[in-house]
Amino acid sequence: MVITVKTDVPYNVIIENGAIDKVGEVVASMYKSTTKVMLISETNVFPIYGDRVIKSIKDAGFAVSHFVYEAGEQNKTMETVMQMYKALGDAGFTRTDLIVTLGGGVTGDMGGFAAATFLRGMDFIQVPTSLLSQVDASVGGKTGIDMPFGKNLVGAFHQPRAVITDPETLKTLPEDYLIDGMGEVVKYGAIWDEELFADLESGKALRDLPATIYKCVDCKRQLVEEDAHDKGNRIILNFGHTLGHALEKLHGFSGLSHGRAVAIGMLKVTRLSEAENLTEEGTSDRLEALLKKMHLPTDDAEFPIDKIIDATALDKKSTGRILNLVCIKKIGETFVYKTERNLLVLKYKILEEQRSRNAKA
Repeated sequence: MVITVKTDVPYNVIIENGAIDKVGEVVASMYKSTTKVMLISETNVFPIYGDRVIKSIKDAGFAVSHFVYEAGEQNKTMETVMQMYKALGDAGFTRTDLIVTLGGGVTGDMGGFAAATFLRGMDFIQVPTSLLSQVDASVGGKTGIDMPFGKNLVGAFHQPRAVITDPETLKTLPEDYLIDGMGEVVKYGAIWDEELFADLESGKALRDLPATIYKCVDCKRQLVEEDAHDKGNRIILNFGHTLGHALEKLHGFSGLSHGRAVAIGMLKVTRLSEAENLTEEGTSDRLEALLKKMHLPTDDAEFPIDKIIDATALDKKSTGRILNLVCIKKIGETFVYKTERNLLVLKYKILEEQRSRNAKA
């Protein structure tokens, strides 16, 4: 399966079992053999797939270097990117050379950011190996790093030249990572595709992961083509992310994974929008049931809502005191709910009190 993303420079997303052994073939179809390739990966993924990808690229006639960093969201920092710059400089890379990222969303974001900024920009190809990166992070051109005061606050829009997705790599993922990726899959069903949501509820979506990946990527394709720089309707991809990113920050980017944080954020905003009669009755219960079915969390016991909302202060979708929350009218249909932070804290406290009284009744 191939999806073409028609940005300023169109690129293909290849979704195919065994595609990881065809990276060299894809590179050769786009670049001269004089192009040098830097493979960027991390300590969990590189030992499993690094040699295969390097062999594929070498067999296609290209010289390959590699840079491997210590895995983990906590290493999604400028310090790690500086190490990437040094590796590129030491190996004599130029603007006409190529970065290939091999790994999950963290690797794609950082490697893409290095590509966007080294020598003011060079090409990169994504080879996503986690469910979260295959359905979401590898497509759309958002690259960047976390800062101590917020997630993904430094970065650049830089579209990949290709995305090579091999669903078979998911077989080597620990179950914990598959669960985490399902947070983004549920998001796509909730904001865009009621049929996908229903297929998740029935279990059908899990029985055919390549088709599920295709549906998620095709949704993102449409939004990216319409709004490549995230200034319009692409905002709906941030359903659950405003509160989710705040939770990740509060947990120090290590205690709560991205997909789980997004799951909590999705349910919290849907509970509120339904209580405000802005969302179809029963939607939040349906969402909660699916999240639990996917073994995703529905709440965070460590941080109260006022702390979570305070942590949204640097959210990229905010304007001054106003917070723009992406919500769903019903499964598959979204809207943006604008509210002041202080008022939002009050609304959540009222909602929590109501839910507490109902639970005791």
